[in-house]
Amino acid sequence: MKQSIVHVALVVRDYDDAIRFFTEKLKFTVIEDTYQPEQDKRWVLIAPPGSEGSAILLARAASAEQECVVGNQTGGRVFLFLSTDDFWRDYHRMISEGITFVRAPKVESYGTVAVFEDLYGNLWDLLEWSSTHSQSRVILDDLKRGTRGPT
Repeated sequence: MKQSIVHVALVVRDYDDAIRFFTEKLKFTVIEDTYQPEQDKRWVLIAPPGSEGSAILLARAASAEQECVVGNQTGGRVFLFLSTDDFWRDYHRMISEGITFVRAPKVESYGTVAVFEDLYGNLWDLLEWSSTHSQSRVILDDLKRGTRGPT
């Protein structure tokens, strides 16, 4: 069996404000923006530049209950992890775009990481994996696909 997560829903107050934030400040791309008249909502998918994995579905809050979770979808924990091939390039660019980092950059055994807020206050990791960690992930992926024998 092979499965994957293709989209993660992010509850937002307003589609256009969220699109502006993600495309202008984080340089994401709008993959799709389709109005669905039968439900009076939009299907808005965004993804980081160069991404080949999961996309984020911007889901406008449609009830008071949903409005309450905007900006706090995980109870104050880091919600999403944005992986980059150049931490310092992206960190400095994001700072210049006015992104708020709530935890300073830190070098960990797995890579360099800092925590930032999106426009609603959800917490994200900006993360560049260490070369050792990246190599381990490639080996694990190969083992899962059966293209590498046990080491």
